[in-house]
Amino acid sequence: MIRYTLKCSDGHSFDSWFKSADAFDALSRRGLLSCTVCGGEDVQKAMMAPQVKKKSGAAEAAEPAEAPVSLSGPATQMEAALAAFRKHLDAHSTYVGSNFAQEARSIHLGEAPERLIHGEAKPEEAKALIDDGVPVAPLPVMPKARRN
Repeated sequence: MIRYTLKCSDGHSFDSWFKSADAFDALSRRGLLSCTVCGGEDVQKAMMAPQVKKKSGAAEAAEPAEAPVSLSGPATQMEAALAAFRKHLDAHSTYVGSNFAQEARSIHLGEAPERLIHGEAKPEEAKALIDDGVPVAPLPVMPKARRN
């Protein structure tokens, strides 16, 4: 296993583990990497300094170059707020996938039961909904199906 510090084109930095350097390269070539903060797909390795340990048997253990990073939880207040938002969204809203525009319009016209929904819409579909007075807004998180 190898841990890389990654950076997206918007400047967000995060860590991720990979089976090997070749595994990272294969995922990158296939476009299967995305930023954990914004979901951007332009992700590259960031500059990193290796951690070098002293020989075993040395009197003192090597000090890590930096504090260990926890990959199990948010590293910043913004990441914590986004995680709380995702949790609330998943608990209180129905994911309708690419049927979002159709479902939102049906709810607005009273043809479907009123409920909170989220999903994906093409830009022209979102614009048409707004033009027709359907209340919609972009979300600051990726849909559950596309998250890492």
